[in-house]
Amino acid sequence: MIDLLTIFVLAAFVGFEVVSKVSTILHTPLMSGANAIHGVILVGAILITGAAEGAVQLVLGLLAVFLATVNVVGGFVVTDRMLEMFKGHKR
Repeated sequence: MIDLLTIFVLAAFVGFEVVSKVSTILHTPLMSGANAIHGVILVGAILITGAAEGAVQLVLGLLAVFLATVNVVGGFVVTDRMLEMFKGHKR
């Protein structure tokens, strides 16, 4: 158990450091790419939920679908807001 916790903490630290070092110019294209990956994760969650054989598997699958959907929608909202920042003000 301590090994898994150590890996999780190190991954969280490395992820934070990598994301915080990305310049603002690259942030929007990277978010768009991440949204595409999250879409694939959503499709995978739907496929796994469809093959669920028990109640626990079904509940976990539905939870995965819900969380993946929130992730995709949130990613698109953030990307849209970032793109709005680069547009000029209309008069």
